[in-house]
Amino acid sequence: MSELKTKVNNASVKDFLNSIENEQIRKDCFEISRMMESVTKAKPKMWGASIVGFGSYHYIGKSGREGDWMLTGFSPRKQNLTLYLMGGFDSEKELLEKLGKYKTSVGCLYIKKLDDVDKKVLKELVITSVKKMKSQDKK
Repeated sequence: MSELKTKVNNASVKDFLNSIENEQIRKDCFEISRMMESVTKAKPKMWGASIVGFGSYHYIGKSGREGDWMLTGFSPRKQNLTLYLMGGFDSEKELLEKLGKYKTSVGCLYIKKLDDVDKKVLKELVITSVKKMKSQDKK
């Protein structure tokens, strides 16, 4: 089995966030970081070169592959701010209806900027996702 390429490392989260050229995105990322740290009670860590992650959980996939992954995290991508909410969105329809402007894929929430969403609802989505992932932890 191949090894995950995206791994936690000791690169500076602060330096990474400060390197974001767009001032609004940089401010949004620092705010998301503070929110995720308050929810997880974990310090931010770099995962790979461009993902800021918080906490971790151990998983065993359907294929038998196992490893550790962040409880939650985010990345300032070219098109969107990508928030990694591994718990998925199937049971979060009511919260999503209140969120504002966003898109989703399996475990990703895409927003252009924080001003496009209700921050209290966003925090609730992060809390729900983190709780779900902690309950599935295979440690």
